Amino acid sequence: MRSIREAVDYLRQYDGPVIRLMEVCGTHTAQIAESGIPAMLSERIRLISGPGCPVCVTVTAFIDRLIDLARTEGVTVLTFGDLMRVPGSAESLADAKSTGASVDFVYAPAEILARAQAQPDRRFVFAAIGFETTAPVYAMLMEEAIERGVKNVRLLTSLKTMPKAISRVAGMAAQAGRPLDGFLAPGHVCAVVGMSDYERLAGQLSLPFVISGFQGPELVASIYALVKMRGQAAVRNLYPSVVQKEGNEKARAAIDRFFTPCDAGWRGMGVIPDSGLRIREEYASFDAGSERLTEDRAPEGCRCGEVLTGSIAPPECPFFGGGCTPGHPHGACMVSPEGSCHTWFNNNPRTP
Repeated sequence: MRSIREAVDYLRQYDGPVIRLMEVCGTHTAQIAESGIPAMLSERIRLISGPGCPVCVTVTAFIDRLIDLARTEGVTVLTFGDLMRVPGSAESLADAKSTGASVDFVYAPAEILARAQAQPDRRFVFAAIGFETTAPVYAMLMEEAIERGVKNVRLLTSLKTMPKAISRVAGMAAQAGRPLDGFLAPGHVCAVVGMSDYERLAGQLSLPFVISGFQGPELVASIYALVKMRGQAAVRNLYPSVVQKEGNEKARAAIDRFFTPCDAGWRGMGVIPDSGLRIREEYASFDAGSERLTEDRAPEGCRCGEVLTGSIAPPECPFFGGGCTPGHPHGACMVSPEGSCHTWFNNNPRTP
């Protein structure tokens, strides 16, 4: 490929077999839409959004547990803003706050320790969700709490790891007769964990993976590479300025020190063995009761689970754009800017 223009021309004129490519990172989904990339592609290249939005894949049992904690005397639940509006089985954290539950949002984990030190007689529970990219942040939060002697901070964790979820999604797509032909691998996750997990996946699934950056030209180059790699069980790193083969040794060590693999519940996919991270036993005093929070009772009629696995496109949900909008979300995929439904509503990319 001599230029991005050459790649765009190739992708626009592509007339080969229909090819279905999944991006598993919510930021990729948003950037693909905002960059206008779907309009640059042949009708025979289908982009499918996957389960890479941490807010979207968080199950209702986790939200319900946070609400129970927020209604407990002497406890305040802290979270990032997006999670406030995610529906639990009956209400959201924002709903609970409006009826007196002690819930507040923070912009950065560092605020948690400051709040805890200012109110030592109150317990602060942080909603620690995310993937491999955010796990080191929570590890450092616990490390700093230990160093400062802060004893009134707890984490309720819903931390996911991507490889086994990708394998589950690929299997579901194949069983449904809509097999995937390749994946855009999440650049920020690979920056932490490296390439080995994705090299194994490529071999196991007999599919190509391209590790991509987040700018429009980077994404175009990565989609072009995936189309060219169709049928190959291989990994290409097109984000070498950030992603090294072995990942970030310091971040991986922080994860290994404080967390251990566990089964995890994913919206739309059920419980996937060893696809999550829980706090290790030696640091159990930080855990606010994260174990076995796997049940998912999404709002009636919500089809977020099918959107997250690529089974349907957002407009195929009967609530989309009517009973479910970013201002009034019915399901989790419409809440976060990384959610597929939120992205589709704001950018209206072409339906696969």
